[in-house]
Amino acid sequence: MKKFWLVLALCVLVSPVFAKTVVLYHTSDTHGFFYPRAGKGGAAALAAVLNKGPENYLLLDGGDFAEGTVETQRSGGLKAVQLMNKLGYHAAAVGNHEFAFKESGFDALSSQAQFPLLAANLTIGETGQYPQNVLAYKIFNVDGVKIAVIGLANQKPTKPVRKYKISKPLPALEKALAEIEPQHPDVVVVLAHDSLADDRPGQPHYMGEIGRQYAGRVDIVLGGHAHKIFQNEYRNGILFVESGCNFQNVSKVTIETDDQAGGFVSAKSELIALDPAVIGEDSALKKYADSLREPGVDVVVGQTTAALEKRFSQHGEMDSPVDNWVADATCRYAPADVCIHNTGGARVGLPKGKITRRDIMDLYPFDNTIMTARVSGAFLKRLVAGGLVPWNRLAYSGLTLTYKKSKNGKIKNLKIWVRGERLEEDKEYTVSVNSYVAGGGSEGKLFKTLPKGVLRPAGKKSVRTILEEDFKRGPITPPAIGRTVQK
Repeated sequence: MKKFWLVLALCVLVSPVFAKTVVLYHTSDTHGFFYPRAGKGGAAALAAVLNKGPENYLLLDGGDFAEGTVETQRSGGLKAVQLMNKLGYHAAAVGNHEFAFKESGFDALSSQAQFPLLAANLTIGETGQYPQNVLAYKIFNVDGVKIAVIGLANQKPTKPVRKYKISKPLPALEKALAEIEPQHPDVVVVLAHDSLADDRPGQPHYMGEIGRQYAGRVDIVLGGHAHKIFQNEYRNGILFVESGCNFQNVSKVTIETDDQAGGFVSAKSELIALDPAVIGEDSALKKYADSLREPGVDVVVGQTTAALEKRFSQHGEMDSPVDNWVADATCRYAPADVCIHNTGGARVGLPKGKITRRDIMDLYPFDNTIMTARVSGAFLKRLVAGGLVPWNRLAYSGLTLTYKKSKNGKIKNLKIWVRGERLEEDKEYTVSVNSYVAGGGSEGKLFKTLPKGVLRPAGKKSVRTILEEDFKRGPITPPAIGRTVQK
């Protein structure tokens, strides 16, 4: 009997050596939203979560931290890096918006970051080497657990890159794994600025291919870019996690390992809402974030009668009140048969009540202006159809439509009305559109096929200024949805 109790005691003493639990935290697409909006979110609330432990953890970001608010816009993204340094991020992926201030802006960001930017598929074109402070991967030791984190950059930077080459993700992942695996990490994490939401039946995406091809070699995939939320989504045993956007949430991933069983055992995720009323705010971090505020942007410019939501309806309406308002305001500034706005341009909605200049800048941080053109109905039909795949990328004023989608994502039964009348393909229409779409962005590539001189500036005012001045008409009421309807 004494022998039995001795063996049991030894097991109790030894087992913690073999089994370990470690934690990593993940954010993505923070876009410079340092402060709470409508009382929710913010970097100080994230710091409060981190303060609660455990003492050792990994804090990772999935990219698109450099652009999105007035603080990031006016600092070329440097204030976002400064805040991330203060929060103690261990690594970040490279998103498309990290190139919003061109390659020189990216170089400035990476040189100021006190954490590595991870991008196995981002190299200097001439040499094949990685840029300053960019690594393909890094292996971290967290409480004795070796965690290898491989980064994958988004392939479509906001501004063109010439000095750098962004290659296909899967060959870069394979190369990184070949270097990592001889080092026998306990856990392998892929930190990517792309989304599992883009992997669809008939339209495979590399994020889904990781789940189909890399079971047993990759344990966790942390995604982003689409501003979606995925928690405890498993593909062939690989955990996929996405954490939303704008410092509204953080994902806490708890990893179980066992040295004796061969490292990784399991992982599960938990989405923590960054709600200051519930979890509080770290006072020191809040003070530091407040020191980064740009002056003169918290002045009230108008009022809304109700919140202008960014979310789509769940009943087939694929337009949102805030996108419709941007399109309507465009038409009030540059009247046309059809006014077009890209849904990705409006980053957030507007709350009910007093609206500040910051709210407008947060909603539309870009410097786009308005262009006008005369186009055929056939052109409009092709533009509308292209804007519906893979999701609704365009919003309209003056145009309504209904459509169906086949199982493989094809658009069918598309019906379009302009100012209440069925679209005629051989008729000409005037359009007003922001300069980003007119230049080919957000499925606006058709505009690049127009003869030179067809697209003309409608004025010098930015979309931001147009939106702010729209409040001079009086309080804004959310426009009705139902302009774009999937049957």
